[in-house]
Amino acid sequence: MASKRVNDFFLEAANLTVFTGQFFRELFHGRFEFREFTRQSYQIGYKSLTLISIIGFILGFVLTLQSRPMMVTFGAEDWLPGMVSISIVREIGPLITALICAGKIGSSIGAELGSMRVTEQIDAMEVSASNPMKFIVVTRVMATSLMIPLLVFYSDAIAFLGSYLAINLNAHLSPELFISQAFSTLDFGDFLPATIKTIFFGFAIGIIGCYKGYYANKGTEGVGQAANSAVVASSLAMFIIDIVAVQLDQIF
Repeated sequence: MASKRVNDFFLEAANLTVFTGQFFRELFHGRFEFREFTRQSYQIGYKSLTLISIIGFILGFVLTLQSRPMMVTFGAEDWLPGMVSISIVREIGPLITALICAGKIGSSIGAELGSMRVTEQIDAMEVSASNPMKFIVVTRVMATSLMIPLLVFYSDAIAFLGSYLAINLNAHLSPELFISQAFSTLDFGDFLPATIKTIFFGFAIGIIGCYKGYYANKGTEGVGQAANSAVVASSLAMFIIDIVAVQLDQIF
């Protein structure tokens, strides 16, 4: 039983690798579907703003409230904005935002493509000499690769707002002083690795969601399985990418 699961895992990884190769082949071959890419970017980005705003605000607010007692104990309350900003920009903001997007966007892509497979829309595109990989997969993967980093930037900004309001629950701190203290501890080396990491987060969410939906089993049950497995696999990929990114950041 265990050996079968291991074999299934490596078979799935091999199929995903082949699917990723097909994506890059189609990406650099033929005309890019810019209109569909724009529509997908709107669906992924704009329609996620409400959820990302709530999560970002709670993230900054709670992180500040939980960190403040320890900082007060050590007499380092003035360092609170800097500590929170580093935590948000380098690690917590990108990872939490990507996990939320993996749940919302990854499941949506898996369910949408799964429905297209079940209703034989993808089969019809293949028979009619259309290119579903080019029109469906490439546009969605490129949209997630672009929009996830932008959503993380937006989430970080909202988290800063939440942190500022949490600090002002117990003490008065002007917006100018908060911004000065928060950004005085950040430099280019904090933003660059986090930004590169979020591009890989977005690519993983898009490619896994498309793969699960594109090869969904026939029937309504297959749609649900495609959506659920897309979330699980994307979330696992987020942690693996994050671990690799942290190790590379420490090396370089």
